[in-house]
Amino acid sequence: MKHGVTQTLYSYWDNLRGTRPAPNRSEVDPGEIRALLGDTFILETKGAQDVRYRLAGTRLCSAHCRELKGRNFLRGWSTKDREALESLVAAITEDAAAAVVGVSGHTERNQELHMEMLLLPLNVPGEGRIRILGSCTPMDKPYWIGLHPILNQSINSLRLVWPDERPFFMEPSNAVNPILPRFTAEGMNMPAAPLPQGAERQVGHLTVYSGGKS
Repeated sequence: MKHGVTQTLYSYWDNLRGTRPAPNRSEVDPGEIRALLGDTFILETKGAQDVRYRLAGTRLCSAHCRELKGRNFLRGWSTKDREALESLVAAITEDAAAAVVGVSGHTERNQELHMEMLLLPLNVPGEGRIRILGSCTPMDKPYWIGLHPILNQSINSLRLVWPDERPFFMEPSNAVNPILPRFTAEGMNMPAAPLPQGAERQVGHLTVYSGGKS
């Protein structure tokens, strides 16, 4: 996690959840993270392929030059990146993973904006982890932000974070992870290949390096 917004939001979420896999949506107090609100959002999930913005901060909407509320989160990505995000959403909602994603936003003028995205699970009592608390923060601020809209995005890097140093599904009291095959070369219909040093698995065409709280 490189950006201060990412680090602060993760710490806030981690403190809220305590020893649980994820905090409840109702526990998130906007007043406690008011300085971050412009870059934050909440997603509503109805399955890994149906993910929409429920709320989106003003700075994030300004970078896209549009209101994002109700918009499809998976819109504007390449097919490979969308497949990776679908698997990522499943890991977040089903396995209580957190994720840090390096993103590039692209305009029609071929301008590029590098951003850091954070995705964190939120629980809704009686329904499960069907919300995602997130942030997406520019790493710099070029003059054209808010003038030329981001039309599509691409993934540069992806890191899964297990807040308790191990996946929730590996705890003895939990069932075997039902989506683990999605994070293998076989499950993504890809030929098996040696992983780079330090890498844990492939998510689509991306290499995943899992990490802890640092």
